[in-house]
Amino acid sequence: MAFSVVEGYPTPLTLDNLDSLNAENGTDVFLTSVDDVTQAPSWLNGVKPDNSHQTTGAISAAIIVNDRGQGNLDAFYMYFTAYNWGGILLDHEVNQHIGDWEHNMIRFANGTPTQVWYSQHGFGQAFTYDCLEKQGDRPIAYSANGSHAVYATTGTHDHTIPNLNLPTEGILNDYTDQGTLWDPTLSAYSYSFDANSNAFSAYDPSYPTAWLRFVGRWGDQQYPDSDPRQHKILGIDATAKFTDGPTGPQDKQLNRTDVCPEAEGYVCNVRTKLSA
Repeated sequence: MAFSVVEGYPTPLTLDNLDSLNAENGTDVFLTSVDDVTQAPSWLNGVKPDNSHQTTGAISAAIIVNDRGQGNLDAFYMYFTAYNWGGILLDHEVNQHIGDWEHNMIRFANGTPTQVWYSQHGFGQAFTYDCLEKQGDRPIAYSANGSHAVYATTGTHDHTIPNLNLPTEGILNDYTDQGTLWDPTLSAYSYSFDANSNAFSAYDPSYPTAWLRFVGRWGDQQYPDSDPRQHKILGIDATAKFTDGPTGPQDKQLNRTDVCPEAEGYVCNVRTKLSA
């Protein structure tokens, strides 16, 4: 917190007690690496899905179900990765941070999937379920190289202008392809979410729940300009090489009205075909 160690926290910190950090102005708490990320510690590589399409030995996803009543249900698929590589902007690396959370949300009406959300950086894209590429009846999602932004198609995604995602080479790009197949349901904890009480309940009593209540950041705080690892283009903060780690699932609007989360300046456009 403010680059100072929080005192009096449980040791070791685990998924069963992580919410104890909320007592220390929790939103200002950063889960900070003890390793210098520029030295490429081995954990940066994460766990690659194996031939059975799961991250064996590692839980890499969380499934959170919000039954909104009257036949309406939202199923969130939250994906965690150890590091975010934000890409190249004007020959400079930008938006690197430890920890990354991205997600899909599938909206159901009376048991039928109707719409799907794909999170991308600060916002994302929504599609009708019917227009999406699927394997069986399950929608396909493509995770961008480095940034893990989730797209419905392969190819180049120019996201210089947020939420436009032009399928061309631009100033700031994501790239997706048909790489290693990963089935997140095989390496996941699963929960129900009660919006009235803001409470999570595990479908299996062995699954930890305290970590879902942690309101801080899942990674380092943005390094100050005085840190030799930091760089900004013309001193512009939005172009920092290293930025804050992300917030967790509890901050992803789990009880949203539309399939898209609310975000100032953005309109929820549910696309009916696979195009920008």
